[in-house]
Amino acid sequence: MKYNSNLVKVNKDPGHGSHISPVYMTSTFVFDNAEIGAKRFAGEDPGFMYSRLGNPNVRELEEKVAALEFGEGCLAFSSGMAAITGCLLGLLQAGDHVVAHTALYGATHAFLSKTVKKFGIDVTFAPFKTGEELEPHVTDRTKVIYFETPSNPTLSLVDMTSVAAVAKQKGVLTVVDNTFLSPYLQNPIRCGIDIVVHSATKYLSGHGYLIGGLVISRKDIIDPMRKEVQKTMGANLAPMDAWLLSQGIRTLHVRLDRAQENAQILAERLENHKAIERVYFPGLSSFEDKQIMEKQMRGPGAMISFVLKEGYEAGVTLMNSVNLCTLAVSLGDVGTLIQHPASMTHAIIPKEEREQAGIHDGLVRFSVGIEDVEDIWNDLESALG
Repeated sequence: MKYNSNLVKVNKDPGHGSHISPVYMTSTFVFDNAEIGAKRFAGEDPGFMYSRLGNPNVRELEEKVAALEFGEGCLAFSSGMAAITGCLLGLLQAGDHVVAHTALYGATHAFLSKTVKKFGIDVTFAPFKTGEELEPHVTDRTKVIYFETPSNPTLSLVDMTSVAAVAKQKGVLTVVDNTFLSPYLQNPIRCGIDIVVHSATKYLSGHGYLIGGLVISRKDIIDPMRKEVQKTMGANLAPMDAWLLSQGIRTLHVRLDRAQENAQILAERLENHKAIERVYFPGLSSFEDKQIMEKQMRGPGAMISFVLKEGYEAGVTLMNSVNLCTLAVSLGDVGTLIQHPASMTHAIIPKEEREQAGIHDGLVRFSVGIEDVEDIWNDLESALG
């Protein structure tokens, strides 16, 4: 079956033949007898016990996403950050070392630069694009290499095949945040990456009505993480959110095809606008990492970042001048969203570190939606002045 058909396909309802799986809004599950209950808690029976430990809607979602990312297993969490922190805490222990890319989402950067220090874990931030650039930062204590590609919000790319080759040679696990492209446009595991994380809030949901996160990997990584992290942290995805995510995934390809078509047109126009100093978009011929994009991505995606010549105040003015575009700090929605990283999502990162990562005061992050492209452009052009 082709990839797009797998996105749309639904599992047969084991109960009453419903076309779409019902929502299992229950906290706990009934055992036919004490023996069945004992077998389930011993892991000898695949049935359900308690929705924190597993739920039919969550299991259906996990199985679907694992297949879409070419992994063997998946864990669904209550947010993208729950997935990221749960994944890393499941892999690391005191004395371990992490190499993380300098260009990261603000909360991820804060977790790696502050929180993990409490557990005796060291982190080195480095601006690598290839395995060759990464290698000098890897030590005999390095356990994990963590990065985003494209990065949030500069859209810089990392050559996953190159990084994965060095990591495997060193016996180090690789973790990639694939939120900006989704499984439809990029599959890190097929490039040799060990673990993929997603903020499912974004493109997988696509409609701005839920928060969720996902971790996808091999069974030997996922199964212990399910028992030791997801079970004990309790940051599991609710049944209703899992059900909504499963429905959102069914239209992922249609939404992204339209959104990235719009993004290509808008990026080309922004590149020629007098108020814009620079545009970051993988679909542009001027994009710095074009060769990496062509190697590992099936499309440019629908995220654009651009730098305003007049800096911070110009960014604030733009935010306050749009009408159709929604001023909000998320992405991947069917509606176009715009935000100013320096004052919003990445304000938690010190200014010097932000700028080293390419996140300048005048940078604007633009999540292109599926509205009519001329309406989006008219709104943006008017706000730019």
